Amino acid sequence: MTTYSQDQSRDLPIIAIIGGGVSGAAVAFHLLQYEPLQPGQLFVFEPRASLGKGLAYDTQDPAHRINVPAAKMSLLPDDVEHFQRWLQEDDALAGDETAVAANGGLFPRRAVFGHYINSMVQPFVESGAVTHIAERAEDVRRQDGRWVITGEAGRRLKADILVIATSHPSPQPPQPLQNVLAGHPRFVADPTRPDALDAIHVDDKVLVVGNGLTSADVIASLDLRGHKGPITAISRRGLRSRGHAPVKQELFGDFVSHPSRTALDLLRRVRSAIREAEGEGWTWHAVIDQVRTQGGDLWRAMPVNERRRLVRHLRPFWDVHRFRVAPQVEAVSEEAIGAGRLEVLAASVASVEVKDGMIGCTLHLSRSSKSVHRQFDAVVVTTGPGHRGILKSQSWIRGLADAGYLAIDATGLGLACNTASLALGADGKAAPSLFISGPLARGTFGELMGLPEVVEHAVFVAEQVASLVAGYAGRKQDGRNSMAV
Repeated sequence: MTTYSQDQSRDLPIIAIIGGGVSGAAVAFHLLQYEPLQPGQLFVFEPRASLGKGLAYDTQDPAHRINVPAAKMSLLPDDVEHFQRWLQEDDALAGDETAVAANGGLFPRRAVFGHYINSMVQPFVESGAVTHIAERAEDVRRQDGRWVITGEAGRRLKADILVIATSHPSPQPPQPLQNVLAGHPRFVADPTRPDALDAIHVDDKVLVVGNGLTSADVIASLDLRGHKGPITAISRRGLRSRGHAPVKQELFGDFVSHPSRTALDLLRRVRSAIREAEGEGWTWHAVIDQVRTQGGDLWRAMPVNERRRLVRHLRPFWDVHRFRVAPQVEAVSEEAIGAGRLEVLAASVASVEVKDGMIGCTLHLSRSSKSVHRQFDAVVVTTGPGHRGILKSQSWIRGLADAGYLAIDATGLGLACNTASLALGADGKAAPSLFISGPLARGTFGELMGLPEVVEHAVFVAEQVASLVAGYAGRKQDGRNSMAV
């Protein structure tokens, strides 16, 4: 077993980050801007070969594109056009003739953004400022005042500060599908796998369960592969992710001067602002973008019971307006609908049976007592992340929860943490030097699913960690030799 830093002096605090996607890479990058750490102080557990890509940006599917214009994507919150300049300077759009949308925005393939993030953090890996441990964390426990992380290959690290920067678990298939189709060769429970759609043939009848961004990606991927068969896409409300505004618009509305205390009041104010914006010639995009910008303040202003109500009743509507489809991806679905190859239903799966090689599904139509029965060759699940399954998603997370260091937040969106992003246990107490970064902290901080918000939160967590490291240095000068946190 390889043990990192076991014999190292406690003069320097050791920082570990579990998860090397955008959030983890951004924490490492910005921490190094604040604090000149020594080689052997900062470690990132990430099983992928390179840092910064994560699940979202590690895809090699050319149909997958960023769903936010490049001009708003950046690792540097104070320089929002940094990625767009990088694209031009590195000629990163060569060979991608459709990267420029009709509205003039740049929507490159998602893998390109992964390369960008990696290009920012890789120099630190090469210099030794960041040690990339290319394996999954298997076990994490608190021992003698430190966090002991064991990787899947048996490597072990003792850290003084730990940052959890993993993402949400994969989608949880509806129970009727899972009960009958588990192990079926044409059942795609996780479409993020590189070979997930290989089993679907060109003329297959396909059921897509979910109507969000992943559903649009799957439909675009199938189209690029030459698929011509009929597709039925279902979700309980039948809501599809919306597209981008045809022209650039300024933010519209003010929701924080007198923030809403209830979900219903916020909904009324948003609807009123949209009517006002439309009266001035704008679209709903300008209002939703303002709500997104002010989302953290709005979220914090609401009591927990109203946050729960917002999540339960309004989140599906928010998601389809907030998480927009890249124009190139949207065009594929629109063309398929126009040609009659794509049908979108507000429905749920009531029952499933496999007979004569076909998958028979009874679909219960929402807001109706009626059901329809359809035959499919393949089923793809795109229902989005399994928020509530986070504590059971990985053994080390389950272990920390069992030990009392982690708990689900009150709204069920991720892991509980305080306003310093320190993890909270089931007893509500903050775990010592254990931080949550990225989407798993959204129950406390609000909107944390979009790239700009993820990066801003990573900067905040990096500041918290840097402050802790600086405090450690101050205690060392006072003659003390341990982290009092």
